[in-house]
Amino acid sequence: MNLSAPFIRRPVATMLLSLAIMLLGGVSFGLLPVAPLPNMDFPVITVQASLPGASPQVMAATVATPLERSLGAIAGVSQMNSNSSQGNTRIMIEFDLDRDINAAAREVQAAINASRELLPSGMRSMPTYRKINPSQAPIMVLSLTSTVLDKGQLYDVASTIVGQKLSQVTGVGEVQIGGSSLPAVRVALEPRLLDQYGVALDDVRSTIAAANAKRPKGAIEDAQRHWQVQASDQLERAADYVPMIIRYKDGAAIRLGDVAQVTDGVQDRYNSGFYNDKQAVLVVVNRQSGANIIETVAGIRALLPELRSVIPASADLEVAMDRSPVIRATLKEAEHTLLIAVVLVILVVFAFLRRWRAALIPALAVPVSLVGSFAAMYLLGFSLNNLSLMALIIATGLVVDDAIVVLENINRHIEVGETPMAAAFKGAREVGFTLLSMNVSLVAVFLSILFMGGLVERLFREFSITLAVSIVISLLVSLTLTPMLCARWLKPEPEREAREPGLLERIGARIVRGYARSLDWALRHSLLMLISLFATIALNLFLFVSVPKTFMPQQDTGQLMGFIRGDNGLSFQVMQPKMEAYRRAILADPAVESVAGFIGGSSGINNAIVIVRLKPIAERDISAQQVIDRLRKEVPKIPGGRMFLMPDQDLQFGGRQGRSSENEYMLMSGDLDALREWLPKVREALRALPELTDIDATEDGGAPQIRLVVDRDEAKRLGVDMSLVTGVLNNAFSQRQISTIYDALNQYSVVMEINPRYAQSPESLAQIQLITADGARVPLSAIAHWENSLEDDRISHQGQFAVENIGFSLAEGVSLDQATRAINRAVALIALPTEVQGMLGGTGGAFQQTQKNQPWMILMSLVVVYIVLGVLYESYVHPLTILSTLPSAGVGALLALQLLNTEFSLISLLGLFLLIGVVKKNAILMIDLALQLERHEHLSPAESIRRACLLRFRPIMMTTLAALLGALPLMLGSAEGSEMRQPLGITIVGGLILSQILTLYTTPVVYLYLDRLRHRVNRWRGVRTDAALETPL
Repeated sequence: MNLSAPFIRRPVATMLLSLAIMLLGGVSFGLLPVAPLPNMDFPVITVQASLPGASPQVMAATVATPLERSLGAIAGVSQMNSNSSQGNTRIMIEFDLDRDINAAAREVQAAINASRELLPSGMRSMPTYRKINPSQAPIMVLSLTSTVLDKGQLYDVASTIVGQKLSQVTGVGEVQIGGSSLPAVRVALEPRLLDQYGVALDDVRSTIAAANAKRPKGAIEDAQRHWQVQASDQLERAADYVPMIIRYKDGAAIRLGDVAQVTDGVQDRYNSGFYNDKQAVLVVVNRQSGANIIETVAGIRALLPELRSVIPASADLEVAMDRSPVIRATLKEAEHTLLIAVVLVILVVFAFLRRWRAALIPALAVPVSLVGSFAAMYLLGFSLNNLSLMALIIATGLVVDDAIVVLENINRHIEVGETPMAAAFKGAREVGFTLLSMNVSLVAVFLSILFMGGLVERLFREFSITLAVSIVISLLVSLTLTPMLCARWLKPEPEREAREPGLLERIGARIVRGYARSLDWALRHSLLMLISLFATIALNLFLFVSVPKTFMPQQDTGQLMGFIRGDNGLSFQVMQPKMEAYRRAILADPAVESVAGFIGGSSGINNAIVIVRLKPIAERDISAQQVIDRLRKEVPKIPGGRMFLMPDQDLQFGGRQGRSSENEYMLMSGDLDALREWLPKVREALRALPELTDIDATEDGGAPQIRLVVDRDEAKRLGVDMSLVTGVLNNAFSQRQISTIYDALNQYSVVMEINPRYAQSPESLAQIQLITADGARVPLSAIAHWENSLEDDRISHQGQFAVENIGFSLAEGVSLDQATRAINRAVALIALPTEVQGMLGGTGGAFQQTQKNQPWMILMSLVVVYIVLGVLYESYVHPLTILSTLPSAGVGALLALQLLNTEFSLISLLGLFLLIGVVKKNAILMIDLALQLERHEHLSPAESIRRACLLRFRPIMMTTLAALLGALPLMLGSAEGSEMRQPLGITIVGGLILSQILTLYTTPVVYLYLDRLRHRVNRWRGVRTDAALETPL
């Protein structure tokens, strides 16, 4: 059966079908979203709870633990970790990858509601949750600065105007605002005056709470009019609160202004932001799942003029960070690479066939296959990203293979005197099954990735399906458009055959003669060839174990993320100048464009988060990692502070708050004392490793704390209970939000505390007076004393167990697997007890997880290919012959990576999968023709395989060179995004070069050995072994 015949006879229909594919693809291309990587939506939900003034220990025990018990009962939770700091708890729940995030969100809300009765009664609001994607970085950061407005007013502008407007832009997801807090009325109480007037802290709290009562007040009406009732039930400014009467004493009113300083300020004074050398409020914009980053950023930029017109004139709105230029440059470079690959492939065809008409045929087949893939990408919800574009670049060298095989076979028939039409019918029929075998087995390799599950499947889904779709379209084009064009465009050239062969023809003829002689030598020394094959298999195992490995290639996104940590116990006021010193040092680097960040807030008063924007790579001439290495040397050592920097990555793992590195080692235990005992030992062991740098872990001792020891017997005698003690302390030192002010645009708080100048030392506790139910005044010092202690300033849980994290970076020239082995050796020497478990987290944890599965992934793909080929050839033996081509490709790929000092990553693994699909094409071309010669011309196996090798030598060289040149631009690229593409190009180029050299000799040898083995087995079984009985599908 000749599938191509109807299309050869109907050129108009064939051409229109091809144009329809191009048209659908072209329209779909304009609709595809743009992103740096495939949509990696991990089902992750974070729960946030706050209780101002509560210590980390209180937050962990009273907030985190009850929530964790309820949340941990949800089905499908794969991991849960929490982080409790001063007044804040953040719980991150990771679900199984196939879990529906919306259904999970409903169960999270139900779990929060179920834990309501177990949470502290003083919480002003219930914990909230939000769906996040920790694997994706913000797409834009805006800064709001002013020389007139204070930071509270700037935050209000950002919250009520900028954030709301940005949320309406198509593609914008969550908008976060940091660097300050909302405006608030701050009530700073004077302990001496409270004592003088006999006013209790709770009197002030209850009076202010009752002053704001924004409730319905109804309406009145007569027969003709209707009046809405309003009342002055809201106090909006600090000046409104000053005359408020707290109580009467001896007939005289005691007003709030008599016992406190009332000012307009902010809710949280331990929170600040900056942009370059200015105080700033930062607006962090994240995209919606599947949104086009380029279009979303363009929409935001189009909105900026309107925003600048509606915010106060004294406020400046600037772009502090924008990911789109790097993404745009990366994709543009990938598109240029794709164009170069197409041109190189067409030149390969012309170089071998030396006819422009012949070269134009695959030149048309390639764009139909590639452009047609865009339609499938759009229907499947894919995006234009680094991996999908890499798939199309690689497809350039693969889809042309089918056209080359058909074109070369038809051209060969024309050269022996047949008419183009007859040659098209005959040539297309001869290679139909060959094409089917090549493409079905190739698609099977890529689709097998979809059954691997987990991170690899989620990351490479778009790559594998895009490549598979382009290959299927290529198969259709090679069976329809290509033979039709050959029948009408290729012409016999008798005058060309009569003239003297040209230089290229003479070189080609010499190469074929040289290959024939070397092939005869290889067939005579078949045992040596077989030994070389087994040696190649062994070398594969050795190289795979020894090659340096990492998780993903480190990207240069033009941005650094930093974390600045102050020593335990440092105040917010002391930390700010240290932050300034680091900021100035970073800005002084010639590669740095700008720096922005936050200090305080949920990160802790002695911690800061820094976002460093680098100049375009063409202007700085060094990578992001080299900038970090330079900053490590140039940034001054600041007493009491440490700075950690890492290149920002498009794909991120681990959502722990305050992470100073993408790699971390976690210690987990149900025994907190054991954890504290072993943490210093592990930390120092890791610091001693030369493979690691920037070790970041909790220091010994913890943060200074005051422990109040209450004499309960004396307190009972004086009529004081613990709720009164904790309530007074909460009122005095917690920045307690005691009332809400409702506004047309937002809600603001009234914050009460002791005047900060009376809360600067533990002796401040002596000034606190307790007023009992019967009005008696009891000094706090009468029932309690205090002790200085050291406690953790942050408490983390992993799956309800206490956990400590040790962040680390890799020393220069050290791969992640080298660091992992060094860590495992160091921890093994320590001999952790059974109650303390150690494991890698962050990127290192993801690397370790995929590392275990890589051999099984490769084995699975080989089994899939064997099964598919066995079905197609109706043979147990021939698939083994075809698979024998793979070991040399693996050796070539791994050697190329080592020679070019490139680590083996998931991208390199993807290259190995590609080689499994590509390299076997050579063997299929040889074996398929050899079987035909055995069946139809009754040649011996040795004669048939030798002749098949020589006849298929030219198409094999053409298809291999096409695939190699298609990958070469990936390997040689050096512009934006090249660090992600280079490992793939190196793997493919190295594998193809070595496999091309070896498989031309080992494949025929293996074919003959297995043929002899098959005959012996069949004779032993009494089965006839004629080649004619082996009919392919």
